[in-house]
Amino acid sequence: MDISHLTAVAFEPTQVTRILFEGFSLPAITFFYVAGLAAIGVFAHGCWVEIRKYRRGTPDPASATLLWQRFKEMASLVLSHRTIARRDRAAGWAHRLMFFGFALLFIATALITLEYDVTARLFGWNFWYGDFYLWFSLVIDLAGFALIAGLLYMMVRRGWIKPPKLDYARPDREPGAPDFDRSAYRIEDWAFLWALILIAATGFLLEAARLVWLQERPEVWSLRWWSPLGAAIAEGLRGCGLGAEGAGSLRSGLWWFHGVIALVFIALIPRTKVKHIFTASGSLMLRDPLAAQRLSKVDPEAKSVGYGKITDLTWKHLLNLDACTKCGRCHEACPARAAGAPLSPRDVILSLREFANDALEKQALPAEAELDIHGKDIGQVFMETLWSCRTCMACVEICPVAVEHVPIIVQMRRKLVEEGQMDPLLTKTLQTIHKTGNSFGESKRKRPAWAKDLPFKIKDARKEEVDVLWFVGDYASFDPRNQKVTQGFARLLQAAGVDFGILYEGESNAGNDVRRVGEEGLYELLAENNIALLGKSMFKRIVTTDPHSFNTIKNEYPDFGGKYEIQHYTQMVAEWLRSGRLMLDRPLGYRTTYHDPCHLGRFNKVFDAPRALIEAIGCELIDMPRSKDNSFCCGAGGGRIWIPDPVGQDKPAHNRMREAAAIEGLQVFAVACPKDLTMFEDALKATGNEGRFVVRELIELIEECMAPSAAQAAEPALETAAA
Repeated sequence: MDISHLTAVAFEPTQVTRILFEGFSLPAITFFYVAGLAAIGVFAHGCWVEIRKYRRGTPDPASATLLWQRFKEMASLVLSHRTIARRDRAAGWAHRLMFFGFALLFIATALITLEYDVTARLFGWNFWYGDFYLWFSLVIDLAGFALIAGLLYMMVRRGWIKPPKLDYARPDREPGAPDFDRSAYRIEDWAFLWALILIAATGFLLEAARLVWLQERPEVWSLRWWSPLGAAIAEGLRGCGLGAEGAGSLRSGLWWFHGVIALVFIALIPRTKVKHIFTASGSLMLRDPLAAQRLSKVDPEAKSVGYGKITDLTWKHLLNLDACTKCGRCHEACPARAAGAPLSPRDVILSLREFANDALEKQALPAEAELDIHGKDIGQVFMETLWSCRTCMACVEICPVAVEHVPIIVQMRRKLVEEGQMDPLLTKTLQTIHKTGNSFGESKRKRPAWAKDLPFKIKDARKEEVDVLWFVGDYASFDPRNQKVTQGFARLLQAAGVDFGILYEGESNAGNDVRRVGEEGLYELLAENNIALLGKSMFKRIVTTDPHSFNTIKNEYPDFGGKYEIQHYTQMVAEWLRSGRLMLDRPLGYRTTYHDPCHLGRFNKVFDAPRALIEAIGCELIDMPRSKDNSFCCGAGGGRIWIPDPVGQDKPAHNRMREAAAIEGLQVFAVACPKDLTMFEDALKATGNEGRFVVRELIELIEECMAPSAAQAAEPALETAAA
């Protein structure tokens, strides 16, 4: 229907409007206002209860900084829906329809209230009539249609498509456990969808009934197509024999039904899923872009370390708990859960939310003993669950509402470490690191032993000035397989004419994984020792082959006074190739896939440099389905490389290796991390893929690509893989 010629010009403009309470008695109108005020009162009380809950958490001073900048970033994320549409475009578009439809309807309701109860009554100024009213009607009709369309897709998704991430299955509880069943969440989800559907649908029916009721008024009926959906329904009602009198009765009943549902919806916002509209926005506004890359320091004056009680959580983390929409993206992305470990990041957050609601929404706080979030009781988080985490940040990175799962888990681990509740082998490893400065328990004098077989002398950066200081790391220094790679990188540095040196026995474990285990005291000792030594050394920038060391030196050492220019070796070698400083002799031609290390890729967004190297050496790169920021963890992070997995349990590295094996004709599985090399070579054998393709460090491939004189000790050509 063309409505361009149907305007308010043919009528007195003030006639083209909608009288809000037409046909209602004064007592009825009074009752509605009383009900509305009551709903607002219930809403306000619910908001106060939630605010009181957050106030019972500990302070978070960092969240009070850069508020305007944070607000602009939050607004951009909310309006663009970037985080919601990632890796699930259909859900993203459906949520856009719901969000913008609901927002426009809310704005419309606010405008009506503003005009009817404020500007008209107090100032005698009316604006809800004429052409403004007609365009208003059209926009709101389309907004209502968008809302219903989005809601219907979400219903189909939950009721028929049923993606596994929405099943709420708990890997951390056994069936039959008191808090295993989370059917209440499914009920809440459906109640939310049906409530909005009813509000929107009854709104359209109410509009249609009004049109039929007032069909004898030309200023109403002749302009009905400015509300196209309402008009179409009105035509249908008339076609079914509904007259003006019946429509008036229908309109009266629908008016109250629609109004009561809307008021109840408003009243219950702070107590239902609907509050995520506000909590998710708040969580996005307070998001820390380095939430997992840079963990928080321990307050030296704090009475205890980490999160032991629900009141130990910062108010921001309590807000994070309420921001969770149960979308399951973290659940789906978690490598520990995929490997069968008793961990789902979503369930950790929901357990803590349930605990916080039960303990902190009360008028008075429960006894101290009832605030402990560790244990086996209902709502508590199991120790096994926390130690299953690889701190790979897959959950934090994909969360559409900026929930900080990893920092919360690490804070809870800190409490477990303080109380000695950890695997005996992990305890032993931490003691070993404290004693020797490395996780292998080797003498500090053996750290540079790998360099003895090189045909050239590496400078001691503690004694001589160098351009580049190479922070080698534990696995690159002590693991026999990785030592070959370390020697290879030394040869590359020499071939490129780089003036470099190492710290020899002065270097200690960088502490990245020690910190993510939760041993903050040992981490600070390691960091301070390394920073003190670096402060006495003379260099311009740091390079490392270890993404774990790269992350903590880049992102966390500045908090302890150690701010340096640091690169991962892939970035430095890519620079050499671009500038012609390093020349390659022959293309390799291998069909290759590349695993993005968590600490290099997802943590620090270094995706392009490794791929540029693979292209430069003439290999065909086939990315795995999960790559770049969606890369699947090898399972070594968060100290898990020091903790044995249960016998018979699948490992994340096995999962990843099977993903690579699905690539037809794959010859080389390339890595750029010492721990990855260890984990994936083991996984290659364990999954029965040995002989089908090989695991190689990029350094080995680069050396193979160079002239023999520049790579005289490089690994032999991959004849088996190329066959």
